[in-house]
Amino acid sequence: MPLHVTFELSDADLDYFRNAMREAREKTDLSDEAAIIAGARRATQHTNQLTVPDFVRARLGSLDAMTRMLEDADWKLEEPHRMRVLQALAYFVDPRDMIPDEIPGVGFLDDAILIELVVQELHPELDAYEAFCEYRDAERARIGVDPEEQRRSLADQRRAMIARIERRREQRERRGGLFSIFR
Repeated sequence: MPLHVTFELSDADLDYFRNAMREAREKTDLSDEAAIIAGARRATQHTNQLTVPDFVRARLGSLDAMTRMLEDADWKLEEPHRMRVLQALAYFVDPRDMIPDEIPGVGFLDDAILIELVVQELHPELDAYEAFCEYRDAERARIGVDPEEQRRSLADQRRAMIARIERRREQRERRGGLFSIFR
């Protein structure tokens, strides 16, 4: 029989978690986003292999969505939100966080609370990103081509056209300018 536990975090409690997240940021070089994201992916894969409570597993899914949002070249996450996500990832990766992750059942409780805090703060952005991904996937299916691939193809076509124009211009200049055509 499942047990439902509910608790309320006061403003002071939330400030405590926000401070813990800031401390994790200060211990981590957030300018190296790729290293933080890679560390979070490794930690998530490791955690997925463990037996963890369902509420933790659900938050790991949110962490994955936030990570994808950071990595998506088509989605430009604004700087304050980027920093918040990176702070959450840095906290999650830190093995010396508030509750040691090795404690069965509750080791990831602090991580789940922190992830939930960031999810609530970024809820509109996460919803918008999910809608954006759905739209992009629908466009890929409708067009039959990945929009990014299509953009690259158009860019390649434009570069080729510019190169042809440039070659013609150089040929005309070698033959005496524009009026050499009429000679």
